Amino acid sequence: MELKDLINASESDGNDKPEKISPLKSLEKDLKFYSESIKEVSAEIVNEGISDYPIFIAHQHEVNIGELILDKTDLGTSWSVQASTLDEFIKKGIIHPEKKDRFIKTFKNPEDFICVFVIVPEGANFVFYPYH
Repeated sequence: MELKDLINASESDGNDKPEKISPLKSLEKDLKFYSESIKEVSAEIVNEGISDYPIFIAHQHEVNIGELILDKTDLGTSWSVQASTLDEFIKKGIIHPEKKDRFIKTFKNPEDFICVFVIVPEGANFVFYPYH
């Protein structure tokens, strides 16, 4: 799933009410700003043999997974980002072990895309966002 798919799906509920601005618009802005830093961390995770599957958690509240790498408070942005891996997601029960192979098949090249686990009040989902 691409970030734009989530943004467009969240913007309108089909009623004639004014469109609600999706918080994912600010995420897209922050990911563009963070892109270079995330790419460096991703390469480090892969090159140091930590994991071939780096995952970055984008959130606006405190979460208990991964390591904080970009703090919205320090950077004056809307989203914080934590770095994690597929193995940690399996250990924490976010990805069930029997779904590991399916996840790996859908995982995009970490040199070209950020694998983002986006957490919003309505839930969470994976998106692959291209580096800019």
